[in-house]
Amino acid sequence: MTKIKAAVCHAFGAPLKVEEVELRAPGQGEVEVALEAVAICHSDISYADGYWGGSLPAVYGHEAAGRISAVGPGVTGYAEGDSVIVTLIRACGTCPSCAAGSPVTCATPYDGDKGPLKTAEGGRLHQAMACGAFAERVVVDRSQIVKIDADMPKDSAALISCGVITGVGAVVNSAGLRAGQDVVVIGAGGVGLNAIQGARIAGARRIVAVDMSEEKLEDAKAFGATDGVLATQKSPWRAAKVAMGRGADAVLVTVGVPQAYDDAPRYLGYGGKVVMVGMPPSGKPSSYEPVNFAAVGQSLIGSKMGDTVIQRDIPWMVDLYRQGRLKLDELISNRWSLDQINEAIEDTKSGNARRNVIIF
Repeated sequence: MTKIKAAVCHAFGAPLKVEEVELRAPGQGEVEVALEAVAICHSDISYADGYWGGSLPAVYGHEAAGRISAVGPGVTGYAEGDSVIVTLIRACGTCPSCAAGSPVTCATPYDGDKGPLKTAEGGRLHQAMACGAFAERVVVDRSQIVKIDADMPKDSAALISCGVITGVGAVVNSAGLRAGQDVVVIGAGGVGLNAIQGARIAGARRIVAVDMSEEKLEDAKAFGATDGVLATQKSPWRAAKVAMGRGADAVLVTVGVPQAYDDAPRYLGYGGKVVMVGMPPSGKPSSYEPVNFAAVGQSLIGSKMGDTVIQRDIPWMVDLYRQGRLKLDELISNRWSLDQINEAIEDTKSGNARRNVIIF
């Protein structure tokens, strides 16, 4: 067992504690990655605040990049020293979902309580989201990583593994947006900005950002939004429809707020779809009138991790970044050390940050 530093959650809603933990060597089909950067995602915060329950103590973090430091038995195509992006998308490759080309919905369960982490005393330590990347090193399945060029900045690369593939993928894969269509993105945070630039890359005609902050709406325009609508005004969907001249072909809800889901169908045009990306706390319902969807051919669809196939999608996103067409560097608000993780989390909770990144 290797001793590493990790930020551990011992109680929901309490500050994380940076402490020494134990990490076992990679087993069959696994790799160990020495992390150089991990971003803080709102999902990490929601888990740590107890929104969705789970096992404790736990190590969260799932948006990471680094270099392979050890390779387990049966792993081919990777070697020590390779630069990689680390994701939470652990796929068996053989279940019905994987066989159908949807690794993000892999049906093979993973028990993080039996993962590679232990407390310093050898006790149970949950590897959250099959990653546990608020740590100096991780051991993950080879299906969770994608190789990148050694000279790609790891802080920017880390963003791809969740926020970027979730936002861009929701547009390109889940919504299946075609050039010339109109899009509304509700929420101009980290995932929302990526949905906006995904719509720009896909050739959307009008991209309307909806948010409660004027500052974030200006941010949205820098990433490709053609119009901004304040969510605090009365009936903001009317302003969005004026900007588009019609209802939207796709409305992407990138915030975990039930009211945003209640309002989303109001932005739609005939035949349009609401793409459900943001995750509200468990037990928080939204309501709809089914007749409205049936009468005009509208739909609600869930989008997990942008329906991404990482070996297919991450390489072309990296290439667009290299070309200057996908903004990554601009998404980073601040860089922090692992010892500053609680400050970074509070800054993220404030709503002012695009993405905060922990640097190792």
